[in-house]
Amino acid sequence: MRFVALELSLQIVRKLRVLVPVIRRHDRKLFTQISTAATSISLNLGEGSRRVGNDRTHLFRVASGSAEEVRTAIRVAEAWGYFDESRAGDVLDDIDRLQRLIYGLGG
Repeated sequence: MRFVALELSLQIVRKLRVLVPVIRRHDRKLFTQISTAATSISLNLGEGSRRVGNDRTHLFRVASGSAEEVRTAIRVAEAWGYFDESRAGDVLDDIDRLQRLIYGLGG
């Protein structure tokens, strides 16, 4: 059975591949931060799916925090004018959905 939250986190990474080159041209530190945080979402969800108890909850909470970091980084990049808000809407919607899934997992 597929872990829906993990699959959605990978979809988010795929969608970010369009935005992060634009961010990288303007702000390499923000690019690194968003790339690291997006990777962290998937890695923590994957690890958490094989843990139990407090370990599992902790990893899902870390994934949620990383998702919020990605959302905020995208919004900051848009606020700086690196791209138009309409280019980020789809990935932000996916992050919202992912956050709801993670919350349901106890994260």
